[in-house]
Amino acid sequence: MSASFLTEDHEMFRMSLRKMLEKHAYPYYKKWENDRQISRDIWLKLGESGFLLSWVDEKYGGLGLDFSYSMVLIEELEKVGAGLASGICLHCDIVTPYINAYGTEAPKKKWLSKSVTGDFISAVAMTEPGVGSDLASVKTTAKREDDYYILNGEKTFITNGHHADYVIVVCKTDPQAVPAHRGISLLVIEDGMEGFSRGAQLNKIGMHSGDTGELIFEDVKVPAENLLGEEGKGFYYLMDQLQQERLVVALQVQVEAEVMLKLTVDYVKERKAFGSRIADFQNTQFKIAEMATEIDLGRNYINTLTEKHLQGEEIVKEVSMAKWWISEMAKRVAAECMQLHGGYGYMEEYEIARRYRDIPVTSIYAGTTEIMKNIIAKKILN
Repeated sequence: MSASFLTEDHEMFRMSLRKMLEKHAYPYYKKWENDRQISRDIWLKLGESGFLLSWVDEKYGGLGLDFSYSMVLIEELEKVGAGLASGICLHCDIVTPYINAYGTEAPKKKWLSKSVTGDFISAVAMTEPGVGSDLASVKTTAKREDDYYILNGEKTFITNGHHADYVIVVCKTDPQAVPAHRGISLLVIEDGMEGFSRGAQLNKIGMHSGDTGELIFEDVKVPAENLLGEEGKGFYYLMDQLQQERLVVALQVQVEAEVMLKLTVDYVKERKAFGSRIADFQNTQFKIAEMATEIDLGRNYINTLTEKHLQGEEIVKEVSMAKWWISEMAKRVAAECMQLHGGYGYMEEYEIARRYRDIPVTSIYAGTTEIMKNIIAKKILN
């Protein structure tokens, strides 16, 4: 179901991207899953073709387009696989917007230009061991000394953590601030800085090709110009950007549900049992009808929210609704689709098995279902 704001230009963008992915991504995705990492080459090829950060201003190497083109990129990457989409979509539409929104001219030239080409991979480090959704309680500290900050702390569950060339780190520049969130700042840490190291690459249930790691900071000397925006404003910057992050995740999961349904429809139309196609059984038809209805509802809502986001509307409540409902819906779809595949659905050679494994975390990262409901309730009741 196509969004009304998508034009012929978007379709040309999509066809060009899909052609490139059919040549450079689909044939290698199973290998990337087995290797537990995405090839750096695909980043460079996407950048070379103008698909990364297409929204960035032309003076930094972008195309000066809007989020609607990001929507096309997200959809096509997710069709390949969640492990590919998670890192690239985070880089394009979650991390680098912080640089664009709060960085001065120098950091924009330094980091955005190479992010557009794929020479630089980015990450954002929020979560810490023992500190998940409560960002105001982060323990990583950055103490100002002359023209530097001295950064200490640990981060975990960081997408692109092992391969990132630069990382936006959420830290406390004023641990004594009351309330605590007023002491939070955003610092950009660069690969190779003394005292910055990577911990384990985490072994996940799903999204095997996605890079998720631990980051360690031990007296890292960070130039003061690597501060994004103003000191103590980091929490507010995070809140400003989370609308798009949750829209991105909701869109990713929506595509996963759509792909799983298509895989299952194709399967039940071919597979036979008791002399009939599985598609001819009433139970199958009811399950397909139920899933298709929920998926269509999700797609309509996502398209509406994307249009509002493009128009600059504040839709924090609505994207929170989309993020929790679509991620939970996709988990239901994953379970039903595996069931309709029968024993074959549990076999790794069938794509549904991988999609099934990749889905559960989507109701946890970028804000858990419970946090989303909390935000919605506050928006309604306050």
